[in-house]
Amino acid sequence: MRHGKKINHLSRKTAHRKAMLSNMACSLIEHKRINTTVAKAKALRQFVEPLVTKSKEDSTHNRRIVFKNLKSKEAVTELFRNVAVKVGDRPGGYVRIIKLGSRLGDNADMAMVEFVDYNELYNPKGGTKKKTTRRRGKKSSKETAETAAPSKPENSKVETKDTDAKDEA
Repeated sequence: MRHGKKINHLSRKTAHRKAMLSNMACSLIEHKRINTTVAKAKALRQFVEPLVTKSKEDSTHNRRIVFKNLKSKEAVTELFRNVAVKVGDRPGGYVRIIKLGSRLGDNADMAMVEFVDYNELYNPKGGTKKKTTRRRGKKSSKETAETAAPSKPENSKVETKDTDAKDEA
């Protein structure tokens, strides 16, 4: 029975599983997307998302915690410099898993793991989000000024002067 067992062991010993997830996380941070099996992708998402959350606040303590898990200076630097800046306003859900189909050799379910803010197909504007509110916005000052006092066209004044000049003559 599997009561209370939340982690997928991926048919590996603890040291092998931690090393594999660390290497996969470094590759994901470096390349922004990787292809792997669905089971490994789900395990990787649980491994990476807390690290990305830690990288939002750049402190020595957080860098040491992330380095303990990743064991790569280049990956930690990339995570704190570039990735944390892009996902800084996102409250969670930094990684997307897209299922690709079956692998030819052993028919394993394959998936692509990627950072959400780095995919230009789903984010065509490059991460700029439109601010949405549920309230009706106030009209601009130009619109209210035009509706309050409509101005007379200048051509009508000119025409009246011309007609007055013809009447006098």
